[in-house]
Formats: sequence, structure tokens, C-alpha cells
Amino acid sequence: MPEPVRAAAPFGDPSPQTCLQVAGEAALLAVIAADDAMAAVCRSRSGAAQLEAAMHAAHREAVEAARHADRAEQYADDPEMPASALAYCARQAVHHAVLAQAAAGVEITAAGLRAELDRVLTPAELAERESARRQEEAQREAEQQAATGMDRQNREQAASNRFLAEHHVAELGWSTGHLRVMEAAATGRLYWRGGRARLAARHGEWTGGRRISQERTQALLTAKFLTAAQRSDGTRVLTPSPMGHAALELARLHQDGLHSTDQAAYEARFARVRRRHKRRDDQKAAARRLPPLDPSAQKLYRKPVTIAEQQAHPDQQTPLEPAPANPPETGTGSLPAGALPQLAPTPTTTPRAPARSPHKLRRALRGARPIPVSPLQPTLW
Repeated sequence: MPEPVRAAAPFGDPSPQTCLQVAGEAALLAVIAADDAMAAVCRSRSGAAQLEAAMHAAHREAVEAARHADRAEQYADDPEMPASALAYCARQAVHHAVLAQAAAGVEITAAGLRAELDRVLTPAELAERESARRQEEAQREAEQQAATGMDRQNREQAASNRFLAEHHVAELGWSTGHLRVMEAAATGRLYWRGGRARLAARHGEWTGGRRISQERTQALLTAKFLTAAQRSDGTRVLTPSPMGHAALELARLHQDGLHSTDQAAYEARFARVRRRHKRRDDQKAAARRLPPLDPSAQKLYRKPVTIAEQQAHPDQQTPLEPAPANPPETGTGSLPAGALPQLAPTPTTTPRAPARSPHKLRRALRGARPIPVSPLQPTLW
């Protein structure tokens, strides 16, 4: 997701520092006015009811002014808040400060703070503010790059990948065992031979090695998360397909969406495909199959690239391409060039509809009045 960046203030609006300063001064003047009204009540010996009403009114306005000043400080610490929110809080604080001074019957000095908020900035002040804003953004960007090792575009892509993982990993119906099989296939050493899946000790040695779950591997192969490259000795080397690569990376990002056991994963898939009008055996067969990754998640996923990787491989920054709509069957490999379907040539003219027989037309219109047709009006038939 995009990083929160405070929106720039419109032309002529006060700066955040000015808004905070004015809001604080307004709250202070309002509190002083409320204290003066309370002191007047304490000193008076007659007309106490009227003075008490003025004291309470000044106190309410002082509380509102202080509340807006505190809110301005909170908005200043929140980068998602636009600069206009600070200006609004400052103007509200000044407004309540004026009401507090009017209720207390003291000189209304808070009204002079409005001129500071409405003052038109000079070109030099605008240039200085723009320079300060750019320096602040550059400093924030440098801190983010030092913490993540990625620039803004790749940080946003990483946040988007986390969002995709949280919404689509649970739909895969995988267990942690399926993730381990995909990680083994990502090494390029997973192969299928003699009806068993094994992880070769070294790349290129397709004999021996650690056994991998046959059921999980077959399920991932059937669901086209894995592709098989047939060798001359009958060995099939299993590697992640484009859809499998995206699903693997998303599953790594959100492992909480995986199930701890294969039985729990099967029960979750069964709950998703369960329908009353379906036979029990059909529901079980559907639950044993792994659903594919959502096409939108596969399309939107891109692997973020760090700054170090960009500097080390400036010419290898190719984004992950989405999987083809209809991938070839497992183990068949790519289709030869001659077997590709050829598109039919686009016709250059629009074919006309067959004309009606004149005899049928005369029989249909026999006895009917002729309809006059203008030279500029097309015929109705």
C-alpha cells in the first residue's frame, strides 16, 4: 500500500508550524480569559449570578479552544492528515478564544491571531517552505531506504504483496507441507522418478536424495502449481510454474493463512466446496483438488527489488509475467511452432444478409398500402 505522506498545503495557506503556534496562543488567551472571569466572581459582592454565567461561558469556550489546540498537535504527528486539517483546528481555536474573551468581558486580543492565519505569504516564504518540504521528504525517504533497503516504488509493491497474501493465501487450501514442497521445487532439485518425488542432493544428479510427499507433490502438479520437464531417462524435473511462483511468494508472506496439517487443509477445502445438491463422493473429490490462485493476485503480484539488487543487476529488472490463460498439460512441454492455432483473416467487407425472395415479399404485402420512401430515408427492409 502507498506510504502515508502529508498532502501539501494549498497556495497561501499557513504552514503547520504557524498553525500550531497560533492554536497554542489562542488556547492560552482563552484560559487566561476564563481565569479572569473566575477572579471577577471571587471579587464581586453583588451581581454574582451574572458573573457566574459569564465565568461558565468563558470556561466552556476555553475548553473548546484547548481541545482544538490539542487536536492540532495530534494532526501534526499524523502524516496522513492534510495540512488543511491543521489550519482548520487553528482557526477554530482562535474562534473559541475570541468567544471566551467576549464572555469574560476582557479585551479581545485573540482576533489579531486571524491575521497571522490569513496572511498572504511572500514569494520568498513560499520558496523557503517548498525547500523545507523537499528536504523533509528527502530525509524521510533516506530513512525509509535505510530501514527497508528499497525505494518508494518497491516498498509500495511489497505492501501490496502483503495485502494480496492476507486475502488470497487462505483460499489456496495449503498446509505447511505444501509450502515445503514448493520451496523444494524452487531450488530446482525436485524431480519425479519411478512414481516417487525426491529432492536431489545436488543440482543435475537425478538419483537418490530425500523423499518428498508424493500426495502433496501430485496435488500441486495436478493443480499446475508445478511444471514437469521430461528428460530422456524418464525423469521429470519439477519447478514452480508462474502461478506457483506467485503462490509460493504470497504463502511465505502470510504463513498464518496456511493449515498446520493436511487433514485441516482438506477439511477447509471441503467446507468451501460443500453443496447440498452435490453427491458426497463428488464433494470429496473436489476437496482433494487444490484450487488455483486467483488470477487477479497472480496479475498484481510483483517481486520487489532492493536497491542493492538494482545496483548489482541493472539489466535484470524484469517484472514477473503472468501465467498464460491456458497452460499446456503437465509433462507435455511447449507446443511446436507448427501446432500453434492460426487466426482467421479479418474480413475486409461486412457480409450482407440474404435478401428476401421477391415472390414472398409480394405475397406478404398483397392487399397492403404501399409505404412511401423518401430519397433520404433508408428502406425499412
